[in-house]
Amino acid sequence: MTRLVRDFFEVEDQVSLDHMIDLLSAVRDRLPEGAEDAKVRMCGDDVFGRRLTVSYLRPQTADEAARDARYHGGQLSIAA
Repeated sequence: MTRLVRDFFEVEDQVSLDHMIDLLSAVRDRLPEGAEDAKVRMCGDDVFGRRLTVSYLRPQTADEAARDARYHGGQLSIAA
């Protein structure tokens, strides 16, 4: 079974519109193969600032799958 992992990019606020368009275009171009339904959200508030977050689902990498396999079924394996 292939699991999907949520991954994201954050873009700081207070940038020019041209810079924001360039950043979002670069993020779109770098989305990995199999990334599905990328979404853009604005997070934050007036006190701590706002960020644009681009999130998407992607297939798990081999390293991530191996790590999940070690902890499958609630069994913890501590390697030295």
